[in-house]
Amino acid sequence: MFDPGILGHLPIRQRLWERVQAGRLSGSLVLVGPNSIGKRRVALVMAQRELCFRRTACGECAGCKPFKSEPLPVELPNLLRIAPEGKAGLIRIGAIREDDLVEGGVIRWAHQASLPGTHRWILVEDAHRLNGPSANMLLKILEEPPPGTHFLLVTHRPDAMLQTIRSRCERIAFRALEDAEAWRIAESAGWGSSDREAWIALAGGTLRYLDPAAFALAVAQVEAWVAIAAGNSFAGSAGPLLPEKNSALAQNEQMTQCLELLLRILADAGRLREGRALSLTPWREGIEALARSPLNLKAPLDHIHLAQRALTRNPFAESMLREIAMALRAAGN
Repeated sequence: MFDPGILGHLPIRQRLWERVQAGRLSGSLVLVGPNSIGKRRVALVMAQRELCFRRTACGECAGCKPFKSEPLPVELPNLLRIAPEGKAGLIRIGAIREDDLVEGGVIRWAHQASLPGTHRWILVEDAHRLNGPSANMLLKILEEPPPGTHFLLVTHRPDAMLQTIRSRCERIAFRALEDAEAWRIAESAGWGSSDREAWIALAGGTLRYLDPAAFALAVAQVEAWVAIAAGNSFAGSAGPLLPEKNSALAQNEQMTQCLELLLRILADAGRLREGRALSLTPWREGIEALARSPLNLKAPLDHIHLAQRALTRNPFAESMLREIAMALRAAGN
């Protein structure tokens, strides 16, 4: 059996492990699907099972314990993690070529001999954040990884990856979790029934709000956007929307989540106008008011999409948010 703490995507996990055991797993895979649905966890399970004394990712034995550490180490006996860094949230060439992560760099690590009965696993988190030089440096090894080495690229934005990277990887597609399945995971993490409706509505089949602080921020941001769209002042409402300087997330990642919530609010207003059900049900009253208002949805949507395309340049967040707020106000007049 699997570690009971690892829930979701059981068919994919079983199929991938069967291919590992049969020696039929591709050397380079890209795991794609909505953000925060457990793709990274599925990738980690394959490395964990090889070190697990029971070969089940039991989560209890000495072989599994390193995978339960928080934060997870960059290097484990059979696993190397590459992740975005810095305010820009990019994977730079130094992480691939030099000894920023391990002596000799990632490519040298990939060519080293694996432990008996294991493979070498290289997990690239948020692979769409590979910058141009780092992505190009990986092209050759992704096309022909050393025997026994597997690259696992995880992303919710495959469209933002180089086509030459995508073409070298087998695509493994993940769907969003069912609400009931996502909530079972939330309950196992300590969430209570009083939060169920709001948590499920915000999560939308993902696990991005398992952390109470992230959930509280999302609630505050939805309420802030609803207030601004209803005509409240930007200065008085925008506090929760501004990026936090001390956050572990890069500014553009914080902005991405903030703008996605506004897109969901506007999408719900559009659904209500068409007589369809909304998804953010705990905020029905405010969204219904928007749906009844003369708000022209197209203009603010255009501003949001322009802002999303500019996020890679790490622009000044407050100015961007203020412009979107002005577009909302103008569209409502």
